[in-house]
Amino acid sequence: MMWQHFKAFISLWCSISCQGHFKNKRNLSVNAEVDMLSYCSKKWKGEALNAKQMRKAYEDVYWKHNIKTLQAVKEDNYCMLRAVMFQVFNQAIPFPGWMKEKDILKLPEKLLYSQGCNWIQQFSFGPEKYAGSKVYQKLRSCLELFKNEWVYFCASKEQMERNKMCRSFFSDDTRQNKVYEALKFIMLYLVIEAHENLKDEEQIPSFFHLLFSQDTCADPLSYMMNHLNMVGDTIGLEKGELCLVGYALELKIKVLHLTKYNTRNFEMIYPADHKREWHEITLMTDDNRYYNIPVIVK
Repeated sequence: MMWQHFKAFISLWCSISCQGHFKNKRNLSVNAEVDMLSYCSKKWKGEALNAKQMRKAYEDVYWKHNIKTLQAVKEDNYCMLRAVMFQVFNQAIPFPGWMKEKDILKLPEKLLYSQGCNWIQQFSFGPEKYAGSKVYQKLRSCLELFKNEWVYFCASKEQMERNKMCRSFFSDDTRQNKVYEALKFIMLYLVIEAHENLKDEEQIPSFFHLLFSQDTCADPLSYMMNHLNMVGDTIGLEKGELCLVGYALELKIKVLHLTKYNTRNFEMIYPADHKREWHEITLMTDDNRYYNIPVIVK
């Protein structure tokens, strides 16, 4: 009897210890650096033609582009946004000038009261779906965190400190998701602005013409309902929307498309009409859906 009680006690103690261990273990959504060829060999095994081609592409990046390591990014429907914002924060890239001038915290009210866009009440926050009358309060909360986190990272002058800050931020799903939803709304604001300028026959960046030429996003409302609302929930951003992300954040985004190895589309820049003074970040993708971060040694 005593032996049975002892075994029960040990079993309970082990259970509690294990629960505590996994509870305290950080769930990083951007992993530490790993050797690129080691990562490739684990992901692309076997003798299938596509596996051989992908191994060749990774070797090309490793030797010809002199990129030896990468950081794997969690494969979900925020993946692209996460890969971008990690580099923005980790590199302390300056806060965009236009966001300072416009005061992004006031954008939800501006769209509602100045431009009559009451349909933004249908904005969805990824998996949270429809927010209704609380949408403005939620949007402001997301935008405040977006701005405050960016300023916080830029205030840090030491790379080691920013690395530590990134490990903390990118293990917190709630904070991360609010930043991604803020960026989605900023993208929507720019789509609304471009659409108004187009109606007034003013010049707009070329990628907006491609966006509005699609049947599913001929105007800002359809873009929100058919595309943006589902991002973070059932879909990620599409490749072409990197232009809008780069435009919003004043970034030149270089993407290594490994499936396009040995073609002119292997290395692409988004948006093509970026400004010279914009900072550059780099992404790499196996499938144009999920993105990792190649570590560029400067």
